[in-house]
Amino acid sequence: MTTMPAAFIGHGSPMNALEHNRYTDSWAALGRRLPRPRAVLVVSAHWYINATAVTAMRRPRTIHDFYGFPDDLFALEYPAPGAPEVAAEVAEIAKPTWVGQDVDSWGIDHGTWSVLTHMFPDADIPVVQLAINAVKPFDYHLELGAKLAPLRESGVMVVGSGNVVHNLGGMDPRRAESGFDWAERFDEAARDVMTGTPDALPSVQGSGDFDAAVPTPDHFIPLLYLAGLGAAAGHGADVLVDGYAYGSLSMTAYTLGLPGDAPLDGTGAAGSVPSGIAPENTNI
Repeated sequence: MTTMPAAFIGHGSPMNALEHNRYTDSWAALGRRLPRPRAVLVVSAHWYINATAVTAMRRPRTIHDFYGFPDDLFALEYPAPGAPEVAAEVAEIAKPTWVGQDVDSWGIDHGTWSVLTHMFPDADIPVVQLAINAVKPFDYHLELGAKLAPLRESGVMVVGSGNVVHNLGGMDPRRAESGFDWAERFDEAARDVMTGTPDALPSVQGSGDFDAAVPTPDHFIPLLYLAGLGAAAGHGADVLVDGYAYGSLSMTAYTLGLPGDAPLDGTGAAGSVPSGIAPENTNI
């Protein structure tokens, strides 16, 4: 079986699920280029708990875990089936790390479905989510990502979904398509590591821009899973698309094992955010 590519997607606003722009177009183009996965395992920034767990239900619910957005977004459903057998494989591969089997508490959150609705619009590929263990250091997530490498050999696509730079309190609506200097510097530093020696990604914590770019680790940690897969494969990742939103969000996306990738040309700002509500209260 062909080794399945892996990816990290900078997902930005959940409005990307409804809007079409250069980022969502790149996610759709990626989906068309992929061999059909047996299942998709997503590490989403929005399942951030004090344990390592994986969804193991057959019919995961669509979770609308955000605030202040239009009704059309709350009405969107992504009815992909689950894959309890893949959840069991994840738990087995991760040993001796314990991975709990969640049969009824979570589902598919917007970090997952806002991307997959473009990548796999028919919602006919089984989806499993892996929770981010909030009490573990970066090295733990890097190592767990590397452990997931055998899944790629069995047709499972691993996707991290977050943002390399994610500072909601610093968002500026006047900078819909540009980044602050510190955001660009940190994004470029992470890119140097991801495309070269991904196993060194935890070292970016020493960057002078780290605290501004990563005020909370939830959206950065999914990138560590792709870095771990890159380390296991022995090579760096490729940039799928790059850019910035509202000054303090990086929309950079990476792929692993998809030859010929390059940043895509095109126009269209990343998904919009609600007016009249502080961005840090939207849970994007």
